[in-house]
Parts: sequence; C-alpha cells; structure tokens
Amino acid sequence: MNKDKMFLNRRSLLKAGAGASLAALAMPALVGRAAAATQITVADPGGPFSPAFRKAFYDPFEQKTGIRIVNVAREAEPTAQFKAIVDTGSYTWDVCTLTLSARDILTKQNLLEPIGFTQADVPGLMPLAISPVWMGTDVYSTVFAYRTDRMKAEPQSWADFWDVEKFPGRRALRKNPIDTLEQALLADGVALDKLYPLDIDRAFKKLDEIKSHIDVWWTGGAQSTQLLQSGEVDLISGWNARFQAAIDGGAPAKIVWNQGLYSIEGWGIPKGCPRADAARQFVRFCAEAAQQAIFTEILAYGPTNLDAYKTIPDARASALPTSPSNLSRMTVANEDWWSANRAAVTERFNSWLLA
Repeated sequence: MNKDKMFLNRRSLLKAGAGASLAALAMPALVGRAAAATQITVADPGGPFSPAFRKAFYDPFEQKTGIRIVNVAREAEPTAQFKAIVDTGSYTWDVCTLTLSARDILTKQNLLEPIGFTQADVPGLMPLAISPVWMGTDVYSTVFAYRTDRMKAEPQSWADFWDVEKFPGRRALRKNPIDTLEQALLADGVALDKLYPLDIDRAFKKLDEIKSHIDVWWTGGAQSTQLLQSGEVDLISGWNARFQAAIDGGAPAKIVWNQGLYSIEGWGIPKGCPRADAARQFVRFCAEAAQQAIFTEILAYGPTNLDAYKTIPDARASALPTSPSNLSRMTVANEDWWSANRAAVTERFNSWLLA
C-alpha cells in the first residue's frame, strides 16, 4: 500500500474507532468495495478547468480509490449557492472551488468543513494555500502583456505601461477597480510590499494621467485574449492564462511578470456534507505535487505544491505564476482590503469612467 492510499484509508478507519479500524484493515477487499460504492460531486469553474482537472484529479482519484467523481460547473461567485446548500441540507455538490475571498466569506459564516490535514502533512504546499477548511490548488496572476511585433523597446513595469511617449501604442485596462488601482499605484512608484491599504486618491490621480490613452476597457477574460491575439491593442492588463492562450495560439506577445498580483483558488467542503469523508480524501489527493503538475499541461496556472516543478518541463514552468522566477517578482492581492472597500471603490471607479 503506498503512502497516499494509507493516508486516505487511515482517515476513514480512525473515525470509525479503533476496533472497527482493525477489522477493516483485516478485510481490505471490503474497504475497497465500500469505496467503489461512493460517489461525490465536485463543482469547478467549467471551461478549460474541467478537462484539466479531470486529467489531473478526477480520473486518477477514481482509479486510486474507487470513488467516482461527477463534476459540474459552478457559478462565477458561489458563496450564495454554497450557503443555500448548507442551510437547506440539499447537498447538490460535495466539493467546490473557492477563491481566497469566497473562502474567507464562508469561513466567517462557519459554512465550511475541516479538510483534515495541515501544511505540515504536505510540506511542498505554499503556506498561503492551506487553512483548516480549504486547500488551494492553483494560482493565477494579474499581469500585463505586450505585442512584441509592435514595441520597439520592452516595457518592464507598470511605470512603462503608463509611459505613452517611450512606449507608444494602443492600450487596454480592465473595466474594474480591482487590480487596476494597484496597477496605478505601482506605476506611481509604490513598492509591491507597501501597496495595502491602497491610497485611493493617489491611485485615481495616477489613473487620470492615462485615462485618455486607454483605447479599450475590457470586461471579460475571453475579450482580453482576443484583444491581444488580434492585435487590436499593443499593451494590455489581464490574467496570465488568458494571455498565454493567445501566445499559444501564435500571437507574437510577451507576458511581464514584474509587479504582478497573484491569488489562489482551491477546494472547500460544505459544512455538514454527508459525504465529507470522501470529499476530504479527494481534497488531500489534490494536494499531491504529481497531480498538480498534470493540470499545468492544459492550464497556465501555477501549482500550489511547489514540488510539482520537479516534473514540470522548464519551458512550461516559465509560463506559470508560481515558478520561482515569476513568483519572486509578484505579491499576493489583499482580499481582506477589497472585501471591506469594494462597494465604495467600485462606485467611485464607475463614476470616474463616466466623468
């Protein structure tokens, strides 16, 4: 029995009590049949995530444990649905992907089950990628990219993005204050480790400088990919995987990781889930470096278990947020600050756009 399988079996056996544990260990065939009869439903973001997670997590977990995984696409913001599932006891899914902000909202409302392991159990995990009720699987980052066939010089920072004389070209920013305010402050010389709390007035003053030079305010990830790939814009802020999709599709473009902001998405289990033991086994399985390395073949997101880079080819690693050379140039976005200020800042941002 390998180490992972021993861990999975021990969790369920210990819960049943010492006597039952000994009996189960004496009858491994019965344990296997019980696992084979189990099915859990996993809610993921859909799109390219589903086949990537199927290859990296769902199918290998089924083969290893006999527990079948049915995956469904979750809503973009699942916290309300998550709460409804717990409040009504109608567990339409057993595990769901959650951003850091969604995790924090649900944690404060006591709507999450403990996952049953810690960072000490998986030393390769980034410390930020695990809490008692959540385990992060992938890291995405907000960066900017530029068309290499249009830029005579190579922009290296947000100050360069703002410099329309040295780096002329059509520009695009996200039509949302999240990340955009941080980018303005970084362009104005604020250090990465001094961003929060955000100086809102200073950010808007810096945004005033570039507002007339923004040709497109994009609103969706697919749009940002298309803008870069088509050459409609020459410099654009956005999410790294969206830009990597354009590059993989043949666009002559380059991602600038310097001064990027990253965040983490991972698994949470609804409180009181009747299949929580099987769900915990699944979440623990997803922490494995070998499994996380597999999804990077399809998704340009960074694994949270940094031991995954032992098996990820160097060429692919260079396109991922958590590769050492990229991660060292970024900082994590402060979800707490945005949770407290999002409504007021968004209202101001929308009014500023119309002014």
